Formats: sequence, C-alpha cells, structure tokens
Amino acid sequence: MDQYNELSKTYAPGEFEDRIYKTWCEKGYFTPDVKNEAEHFSVVIPPPNVTGQLHMGHALDETLQDILVRYKRMQGFNTLWIPGTDHAGIATQIKVEERLRVEENLTRYDLGREKFLERVWEWKDKYEARITGQLKKLGASCDWTRQRFTFDEGCSRAVREVFVNLYEKGLIYRGNRIINWCPNCITALSDAEVEYSEQNGYFWHIKYPIKGEDGFVEVATTRPETMFGDTAVAVNPNDDAMKHLIGKTLILPMVGREIPVIADEYVEIGFGTGCVKITPAHDPNDFLVGQRHNLPVIKVMNDDATINSYGGKYCGMDRFEARRALVADLEAEGLLVKTVAHAHNVGTCYRCHTTVEPITSDQWFVKMEPLAKPALEVVKDGRVKFEPERFSKIYINWMENVHDWCISRQLWWGHRIPAFYCRDCGEMTVAREDVKVCPKCGSEKIDQENDVLDTWFSSALWPFSTMGWPEKTADLAKYYPTSVLVTGYDIIFFWVARMIFSGLEQMGKEPFHTVFIHGLVRDAQGRKMSKSLGNGIDPLEVIDKYGADALRFALSTGNSPGNDMRFSDEKMEAARNFANKLWNASRFVRMNLTIDKAELPAADRLAPEDKWILTAYNKTVATVVGALDHYEIGVALSAIYDFVWDIFCDWYIELTKSRLSDKGSEGNLVAQNVLCYVLTGILKLLHPFMPFITEEIYQALPHAENAAESIVISEYPKADASLEFPEESLELSRVIAAIKAIRLRRNEMNVVPSRKAKVYIATAYPESFGESTHAFFVRLASASDVTVAESFGTDVVSADNAVQIITDSATVYLPMSDLVDTEKERARLETEKKKLEGEIARLSGKLSNEGFVSKAPAAVVEAERAKLAKYQENLAGVLAALEKLN
Repeated sequence: MDQYNELSKTYAPGEFEDRIYKTWCEKGYFTPDVKNEAEHFSVVIPPPNVTGQLHMGHALDETLQDILVRYKRMQGFNTLWIPGTDHAGIATQIKVEERLRVEENLTRYDLGREKFLERVWEWKDKYEARITGQLKKLGASCDWTRQRFTFDEGCSRAVREVFVNLYEKGLIYRGNRIINWCPNCITALSDAEVEYSEQNGYFWHIKYPIKGEDGFVEVATTRPETMFGDTAVAVNPNDDAMKHLIGKTLILPMVGREIPVIADEYVEIGFGTGCVKITPAHDPNDFLVGQRHNLPVIKVMNDDATINSYGGKYCGMDRFEARRALVADLEAEGLLVKTVAHAHNVGTCYRCHTTVEPITSDQWFVKMEPLAKPALEVVKDGRVKFEPERFSKIYINWMENVHDWCISRQLWWGHRIPAFYCRDCGEMTVAREDVKVCPKCGSEKIDQENDVLDTWFSSALWPFSTMGWPEKTADLAKYYPTSVLVTGYDIIFFWVARMIFSGLEQMGKEPFHTVFIHGLVRDAQGRKMSKSLGNGIDPLEVIDKYGADALRFALSTGNSPGNDMRFSDEKMEAARNFANKLWNASRFVRMNLTIDKAELPAADRLAPEDKWILTAYNKTVATVVGALDHYEIGVALSAIYDFVWDIFCDWYIELTKSRLSDKGSEGNLVAQNVLCYVLTGILKLLHPFMPFITEEIYQALPHAENAAESIVISEYPKADASLEFPEESLELSRVIAAIKAIRLRRNEMNVVPSRKAKVYIATAYPESFGESTHAFFVRLASASDVTVAESFGTDVVSADNAVQIITDSATVYLPMSDLVDTEKERARLETEKKKLEGEIARLSGKLSNEGFVSKAPAAVVEAERAKLAKYQENLAGVLAALEKLN
C-alpha cells in the first residue's frame, strides 16, 4: 500500500483542489481527440458576460453542465465542452463608461471611438481572465484549448458571414420602424430586451376642439407628452356614436396644428371615450394605423427622451417633466376633462430599468416570419426537446407571436454592421470584406455603418461559430449538433430561440437536441439575489470557506429541472458534513488496507453483509444512472447521499470491523476487497458532482489491474445483475432492522451502550437470524446474549419484565432487569416526580390567579398553560414507570 497517496487527518480541500485541477489540465483529460470514433457528447457553455465576475447563478449553470459532461466522459463518449465568454455589448459598454465617469470624469466621446474601444478591450481581458479562473476553481472540465470569445476573430467572421447571408436573402433590411428605445443606454432594444411590469399611472382625458364648431372630442391618454406628435384622431367606422365625426378636422391642443378624424377598426367600440389619438412615431399600433392612412410621422423626442422643437415651449424638458407641465397647462386652459387612476403594463430596459420609449427610428431588422416557422417545427415535432417539457409551450407561444428583430444598437462596443456608404453617390454596400471603393461610382470616400449588432446576434451563432464555421472544420463534422444546452428559463427568448433558428438557417440542422432548463438561485428566504438587496453571494468566497465540492454539492442537492432553488449557509454546512463523512470513512478504509490491488471476490467467498452491500450498491447505480439520463440531478445525488451515509458508512463499515480486526484471515481479505470495490464505485458515482474529493481519495486506494490512472477517465458504474443477491440481502436487512429498533428503544430509555442486555428474537424467519449474525447484535446492539426462536413463554415476554420491540419480521424482547438498575432507576424517578409536582403546583397557582390571567398577554398565558400540560403529561409517564418497578 506504500505506493498510494495518504489521506490527511482532516478534510482540507484547499490543500488539494488547485493541485488536482492543474494535473487534469496537464494530462489533457478535457481535450478530446476529434478522430476518436466514439459517439460524441458536446456542450457549448452559455458564455458569461465579461461585465464582471461569476455569480451564484453561473455557479449553478456551470455545475450542472460539468455534472453531465463528466458523466458522459466516464461513459466513454467523445466528450467536448467548449468554454468562452460574451462581449455583452450594452452591459459592458455601460460598465466601462461608468468607470470613466467616476474615476476620470470623462465620457466615451472625450476619448473617441478607437481609444474608448481600447479601454473596453482592457476591461474584457481583465474580467475574462477572472471568469476563467473562477470556472477552473469550480472544477469545470472545459477544453481550454478551444476557448472562444463572441468578439474574437473567428466568431466575428461568422457574424459577418451570417449578416451578409441573411441580407442577400432579403431577411435583413434597414427601415424606419417603431422600436423600443432606451433613453438611458441611448440605444434601440429588441422586444426580448424589454421587461414589463404593472405600474400605477393615469388616463388624462383631454378636449380636442373641432374646427369650425363649438364642440370637441374627448381623448384619453396615458402619455400626454406624445400629443405633440399626434397626426390624427381615429374612431371605429361601425361606432354609431362616433362615426359622425369621420372627416372632421380637429385643432391639436397647445399646438394649434390641424389633424383629421379618421376611420379605423383598430379602435375598440365601447372602450374609453371611443376616440383614440394617433401618434405614429411613438406607439407601435399607431404606427400601423399611420401606415394604413398615409399619415405624417412626427417624432417629438430626442434620443435622451427630452422634448424636441415640435414641443414648442416644452422643448428641452425631460419627457416626465414635460408631462407635468403640459397637464397643468391643459387644466389652466380648460382642456383637461378629468384624470383617472389607471394601472397598466410599462416596458423597461432589461439592463438599466429605465422606462422604454416606443419611437420610430432608422434601424436594421431581421425578418422573423420565415425563420420562426422551421424553428417552431423542430420543437413541435420533438427534434428539439425541452426538459422539463412545459417550457416548450413558452417557447412556442413566443415564436408564434414574434415580431421582426431589431438588431442594430447605437453603441461602440460590438460587431459593427458590415454596411458601407459612399459619401459621393450615397450607394450602400453590404459586404463580407471591408469596402474601400464604391462599386457604383468608384469613390474611395467610404464610411462604415456606425451602429453595432445586438449582442445576441453573435450569441445566436455560438453552437457553430465556436467550432470554426463558416469553415468546414473537423470539429463541426464531429461535434455539431451539440447534445444538450443547459440554461436558465430567463433567456429562452433572448438566446435559445435565436440559436435554434440560426442553426437551422445556417447549418440546416438544429443546434442541440435537448434544452435542459434550470431555475434561479434564490436566497434562504426565496428572494432573487441582487445588489440592491445585498444578498448576493460570491462563489469564490464560498469555495475558499467550504471547498468547490461542497458548493457543487449544495447547488445540486434538491435540484429539479426548471425549478428555482434556495441557497443557504445550512445547505453549505450539510454539504461540508457529507464531504467530511466520506473523507473519514475513506481514511478508515485506507488505514485498514494491506492489499496492493483490489478485485471483487467470487460470490461463494462473500459474507452475508458483503452480498447485502453489493445489492444495495447495484440498486443505487441503477437509480443514479436513470436519474442522470433524465436530467434529474437532485434525485441522482440524493440516491448517492443516502447510500453513502446511511448504508455504507453507518452500517457496512460497522459490519466489517470484526473481520478487519482479524488480520491475515480469509474474511479479512474479502472485507478489504469488497470495501475497496464499493468505495471506488461510490467515488465514481459521485465524481461528476464532487470531482476533487473523489479524485484525491481515488488516488489513495488500490484498484484492479488496468484501472484508469485518474477517476476522470475511469468508467462510470453500470448496473450489473451479478451483484444482486436478493435473498441474502433480505435476510441481512431483517437483522439490521432489528438492530436499529433495539438501538432506538434503548436510546429512548436513556440506556447507555455499555449496559449489556440479553436479546430474545421471536421470528418466523429464524434462518435470517443465524448464529453468524449474533456478533452484530453483540457489537452494534449492546447484546450480552442472543436467543432466536419462533416464540417465547411468559417468563420472557411478560410486559412486566421485558421491553417489547416489533419490526416487520420479528418481535424482540429485552429483559427490563438487564436494562435498568431497579433501585437507581426508582430513586431517579422519585426525584423527577418531586420536581414535576413542584412545577405543576407552581404553575397551577399562577394560572388560578385572576390578576395574572387578566393582565398578562394572551400569548404568555397560553404558553404557561402549555407548560403545565407538558409537566402533567411527564408526571403521568414517571408514575407509570414507577408502577412497573413496584
């Protein structure tokens, strides 16, 4: 045994986790051979944003991926896990701009585009390195030789190729459309980047005077500041109460401009006033109405949501400031009919939570209808499956109602749109390579589009851009489509949907077969972790305190697909306790080994307890493999935990101790080999969840010849019928049930383990309680002697002289005189009786005092009554015990 590693006295993960990870990388265990003909299992990491460091949600996501990847690697798959990071356009640019403002009192415009982008690249390099370090600390078994970045040269080439492909097919276009605009980030947003929440607001009812008449129409709006852009008022042509207004001209209040009353069935009869102001530049529905009626489009806000010159005296005001001033002026002019409180959904920017402004703008769009159709089909026909399945309904609903995707962003950090404009003739050219000369007029005065692409445009290509597309690489041929995407339910729209239609459009094949959805990590109170609540937890701090394995264990415990999980200190303590239990059990096994290699002995050499543990182990293997194959991570880990703690550590090790102490015997060698076999199997089962501790212990144990040099590349256990011994297992289970019951009853009676007692076992299964099992009762149930029969006479079973314990296969009797020293117990009970009678008298007097009962808080009085009832119950038990002793 000298050639194997020693295990330190205490579990200290900080002493070996980094060392082990370094060895794994040096050995190349995570780098697959593309020429390996084994079936592939490939995963691309959801690339973390280079905005900062990983949070607990990332730790969960990467842990779940690593569990699946390590599991499949051990099953012999040609396994690839591609790591990488996302440039995260808006989010990263905001971070760098904020740092410039706070630390240097500068804006990006002070630096200029080129110098500013140098700063962003510096930021990216710093935080990408930090993220990579965190992933390694967590134990992520990624292939670091294939690490990618959404803005690296290869991914950027893929982005441009896809853009030009879609443009040439007419699926990308530039147009003036209504879009979501964030006035804080100063950029367009896609529909998926807008979060809606119910907010309290108002309907302001405003008079629009009719030209040439004394009357007016009444219009209700939640956004009166947009009225400067009104170009019509619409009524439903089928509304008898309103259709007489069609064709009339109105005077726009506070502006004086004339606008028509038009007929459009968009107006809902009976809703509101029946008249709807039409502002094509600031409302998506109004935009469509304006297109149908060829109405002017008047944009009344600047990019920062201040009012422009169309607002007259309100020009330069913030939109909400202008709203307040305008409403006050309308009221002063007698044009405000009433204000009605109204709760409505308001869209906000998903990054900064500023209220989004719908505005018309020249932007670039992806035409979604042709792309959405095949992306719907692959989910409906099962080629792409969501786990759990309920999330497919969310995906389908969104894809069936998807709008054209606004992909241009008014940022500097990101992939610049490959559109080039000639300053001389105005020709626009979209090209794969930079345009230096205008193809129309030959001018060299060429400017590239300033806008960059939505960060999700490049993320959508991640499953194939990371493998070298558009080149026809060996990686693409081997590993695409990927096997499973592991991600949270919060980015199904942002990312999952876009990867599916991009993969189908560019590769002709869905990018993955399964989407494994997990929930969010919440705090112990169930709240979402956030900076504002101050309840965020840094995974690195947890790893420093408890170790990476404990963190992974805590994140996996109870994990159920699609459901949120709560993270707490208690979970981490339980995880560390489990690691300690495994460590200490392994040290005990290691210290009792004299063998240099471990082989499972033949069945005829196995003791009953060996057959029992092997049967239980085999059932655990079947449960774990079945659960992992169905993404039930929590179920798999629970099965391992129960087996390790309750069966292997608490029982099997105890059952083998007599043989382990019998040095040199046949039984000793068999026990050593079975212990090694089962412990090694446990380590393999547990390795995907807790990779470091399992490797450290694996290296300390002897193994069979030709065993893998590392647990990483060892074979994952398979259920094996030859390990099933149902009859012997059942017989020993009866023995263990009896021992458990005896220990429980002795504990209830406060009988110390050193006090021995005879054990009488009445059973219909005497063969289960054969003489070979009696030693277990002596050592584990404090038995002085064991007698087994089908039944016993009254001299044994009388309730007055024996404690009766019933299990599913036996009735056990323990002589009372063996358990209790009668005189000492009588004295103890008399003392307890006197104490209880005193407490009962005290509380009875207190509760009969009307002054106390009437003046004390009700909760206090109730608590005292509960105490009295408890003391009375305890006294009855003491009196009954005394009666038995007499």
